Amino acid sequence: MYTTIQFIHSWWAYLVLFVVVIATINAVAGLVTGKEYGPKDFRLALFALIVTHLQFLIGLILFFVSPFGLENISNVGMGEIMKNSEFRLYAVEHPLIMLFVVVLITVGYSKHKKKLVSKPKFKSLTIFYTLALILMLSRIPWQQWFD
Repeated sequence: MYTTIQFIHSWWAYLVLFVVVIATINAVAGLVTGKEYGPKDFRLALFALIVTHLQFLIGLILFFVSPFGLENISNVGMGEIMKNSEFRLYAVEHPLIMLFVVVLITVGYSKHKKKLVSKPKFKSLTIFYTLALILMLSRIPWQQWFD
């Protein structure tokens, strides 16, 4: 079960990263160019929200079945987890930062829906999606992606 969920989580991450990058670029471009907010912009923002939420749910399941998540915390203790950078990344930093990413994308999406005109819509998406993307990029386990 662990290997299947880990495989799904790893491959879905590529889609999440791609969609969030595209949605962020779209929001920045919309803000800079002053274009009208349209259905394509709404769908991109919504799709970024959906894929990140699904990835977080898969990651949450993975945290409980993985030998690097809760099991590792139980086996070696939180003190040892915090001393080892690899253990800390998988058991603490990655899950916590990705939770913040999901919250930022959710807040950005919710705030943009309440705006009535294009510029504030794009501004909300730009701020929150850019922050989420930066955090996401900071805690992706890159060494595992390129092995």
